[in-house]
Amino acid sequence: MTSTRVAEPAWQALYDTAASQEGFFTTRQAAAAGYSAPLLAHHQKAGRLARVRRGIYRLTHFPPGEHEELVTAWLWADAAAVFSHQTALSLHALSDVLPAQIHLTLPTSWQARRLRVPKGLSLHFADVPARQRAWAGAVPITAALRTLNDCTEAGIAPDLLRQAARQALTRGLVAKSDLKDIEKTLKLHGGIGR
Repeated sequence: MTSTRVAEPAWQALYDTAASQEGFFTTRQAAAAGYSAPLLAHHQKAGRLARVRRGIYRLTHFPPGEHEELVTAWLWADAAAVFSHQTALSLHALSDVLPAQIHLTLPTSWQARRLRVPKGLSLHFADVPARQRAWAGAVPITAALRTLNDCTEAGIAPDLLRQAARQALTRGLVAKSDLKDIEKTLKLHGGIGR
């Protein structure tokens, strides 16, 4: 006779997961730490947890993080996404871009899914290899060159693209030889310069 044994709740394991994600965790991550839905509801009623959106919770006494809205968007995407386009430009501090939406690139396999996209998210679909990724705090972002190329393809304003390319060159994030597509795009708008 086999018995299914439920793991004992491990607060430290849940806390460690949440700490790496600015205080947030998913119900799946909670289950891995031994927390069932009724136990999460109990801790929510006790004020230890707050439900942020379906399937995502936050430790109430955890200090506020710098990119909380990004962490919840990333967790909504099962941590399979990477922040890209104007959002990544902003996180890289390249240009004066102020994204009106959060740009998130999901794996191409997600295109077939029926998603309830949270308000404020702009989704893109592409498989972004590890070498084209970086981290901004608790969230993954596209690396500088990938970000510039994505913004070029998306038709970002030429002045912002030029500013971002110049700043990336100045900071050594990209080499001039990497920017051929961007130079071609900006040729009609005065080029990259420098």
